[in-house]
Amino acid sequence: MARLKVTQTRSKIGGSDSQRNTLRSLGLKRIGDVVVKEDRPEIRGMVNTVAHLVTVEEVD
Repeated sequence: MARLKVTQTRSKIGGSDSQRNTLRSLGLKRIGDVVVKEDRPEIRGMVNTVAHLVTVEEVD
């Protein structure tokens, strides 16, 4: 199964509570943090919620 490398590139300051909670659920705390997650619909949905704050790459 493919994996997604998610990097936080912008600050959560000024974002809604749901965006802040989504970043925390992904495991991102500060700009530059990187997490690798399984490519599942739940993770894709979280990434779409904060797409303007993160960059995503596919990793094998």
